[in-house]
Amino acid sequence: MPDGTTTPSRRSVVVSEFTNSVLDPNAPMLGPIENGGTIIANTAPGCWGPMITPRLRGGHEVTTPVFVQGAEVGDAVAIRIRDITVTSIATASGHDSSPEAFCLGDPYVAARCPVCDTVWPETHVEGIGQDAVKCDSCGNAVKPFEIVHGYTVTFDETRSVGLTLPKEAAETIGKDANHYAALPDGSRQHSILTYAPSDMPGTLVRMRPFMGQLGTCPSMAMPDSHNAGDFGAFLVGAPHDYAITEEQLAEHKTDGHMDIDAVRAGAIIVCPVKVPGAGVYMGDMHAGQGDGEIAGHTMDVSGSVTLQVEVLKNYPIDGPVLFPLEEDLPPLAKPFTDAEKAKGQKLAAKWGVSDIDALAPISVIGTAANLNAAIDNGLARAATLLGMTVAEVRNRATVNGAIEIGRAPGVIQVTFLAPLAKLDAVGLGDYAREQYGL
Repeated sequence: MPDGTTTPSRRSVVVSEFTNSVLDPNAPMLGPIENGGTIIANTAPGCWGPMITPRLRGGHEVTTPVFVQGAEVGDAVAIRIRDITVTSIATASGHDSSPEAFCLGDPYVAARCPVCDTVWPETHVEGIGQDAVKCDSCGNAVKPFEIVHGYTVTFDETRSVGLTLPKEAAETIGKDANHYAALPDGSRQHSILTYAPSDMPGTLVRMRPFMGQLGTCPSMAMPDSHNAGDFGAFLVGAPHDYAITEEQLAEHKTDGHMDIDAVRAGAIIVCPVKVPGAGVYMGDMHAGQGDGEIAGHTMDVSGSVTLQVEVLKNYPIDGPVLFPLEEDLPPLAKPFTDAEKAKGQKLAAKWGVSDIDALAPISVIGTAANLNAAIDNGLARAATLLGMTVAEVRNRATVNGAIEIGRAPGVIQVTFLAPLAKLDAVGLGDYAREQYGL
């Protein structure tokens, strides 16, 4: 553990504790859990709830990290996502703005009451609406964020569809917000249902739950929502206590905040280890989201998550790799069928090609302050991982894959069919075989 003590590892850990929105490698972790063990958690909503809760020091409220036995700096932890279940009955979301004077540089990280000038003030809820969160010290409405255009959505019992609600129904839910949000007992956030937005009533939506945050602890204290190259850029030179340099961001982040909709039940995510024990954490469950999360936010919900973790030694890159469900792969990155392989063999025989490479899908995550830089980051990581040139990765992602947008402004996936022998060389081949039946 971080304090040097040792305790017997456990086969499973149940997580019901949350951070104050800061991932701190020097804070106590839960566990330790044995290599191959199971983590079960009840997660709290991300984004809007924490965004209107000034005492929280980041944009989300993630689970306390778990120490994984045998995970050392320079390794990776492969996380099999066994189950994701939405427990919220309803949520609210929308496109945001940040009113002036309600923060110290960054409304996600350092909310401020402009009347008593308290940073991270304790607050309480009075009534409903966008002025409902009040400062405990002076009674002023504290709102580092406002909803410009928003909606309240409730879900059917099977958690397969949702429906946005008109004003009266949204306000009814807002008056019992914690119940409808199914906030976990350990959560300290104000539910965004309190705002009761209703600008888009009568819209039917599909549910396709996934984890917006899933990864390992950064190697310096960092607000949870900023553990990525795009949001992390807001910390560079910031005027609050969590300011860092560009070099520190690159060195310490682990890109756990991805908002990639393929990080869902059945997928395998491989995450870099930058602190002893890895510190596996999760949060920011989304009921569904289109690529890019272009509104800035989506339907954040409470939910239960089951993960199985496995240590992978000597991982060569500093960011995550994803093995999505086959149905989530771009068309050109799907494994070839037997019929396609047979046609390929005929071409090989005709043209004297002795061997056709065995190929397998892989999705390498890239993050940076903007999408172009994130693509460069993902291409460089893929090249380093597989011992290729960036030019080769570009070609393979063009003819056998795609660049996918996880989140604007700067999270992408470089997804393509890679030579299976290259994956075997870095210990990833068996995950591809498992995932795609190769």
